[in-house]
Amino acid sequence: MTTITINRPNKLNALNKNTIQELHDALDAANTDTNTKVIIITGSGDKAFVAGADISEFAHFDVENGGKLAAKGQELLFDFVENLSTPVIAAVNGFALGGGLELAMACHFRVASDNAKMGLPETSLGVIPGYGGTQRLPQLVGKGRAMEMVMTAGMIDANTALDFGLVNHVTTQEELLPLAEKIAGKIMRNSSVAIKGAIKAVNANYKDGVNGFKIEIEEFGNCFGTEDFKEGTTAFLEKRKADFPGK
Repeated sequence: MTTITINRPNKLNALNKNTIQELHDALDAANTDTNTKVIIITGSGDKAFVAGADISEFAHFDVENGGKLAAKGQELLFDFVENLSTPVIAAVNGFALGGGLELAMACHFRVASDNAKMGLPETSLGVIPGYGGTQRLPQLVGKGRAMEMVMTAGMIDANTALDFGLVNHVTTQEELLPLAEKIAGKIMRNSSVAIKGAIKAVNANYKDGVNGFKIEIEEFGNCFGTEDFKEGTTAFLEKRKADFPGK
């Protein structure tokens, strides 16, 4: 298990180009580490997961630069996280706004502390979410709720996020990381190879022009050629716990 902490407390952990690149590098390293079966992303301090993008960095951009900013960010971090073969849990402590909520939504699922506040305030700045927020939020909470959140630029609290299906669990701030680690522990008992295939199959359902059922069939079939499948089925038949080889 690897925990990655976004550490810009004086900026409420806001995302800038350097932070996005550093997160990419840290995630890439954890994903290639054979000992890391789950990644947890959280923010430093008790005020924010990520309070948004660093507005001072792009306030002077023109149309071309704005488009490049979104494209590069999605490629380097947000799409990268979503398609990572290692499960990524967002442990949302405090504010997750704009790019912060977009990062949390790119993770495979989310847990939140009871003081968490989430929203996409971009329209109050004369812009729209550019790191996948207009696509992932409707997938998670439905079109109507997503439209309202984007149009009002408002925040929702942790319990509302739980009701909406935006987060899976809500707990106290003290118990946030222990809860994420407990869930990670359950994941780590299972086959990393199978989980990699499951991530690919589930994500396929949300990609235009991709037949998710076909991807599932392919990934299901691929499992039969793995050492994890041999170990998992043998352990079941021998009535013992499986000892999976790893990533």
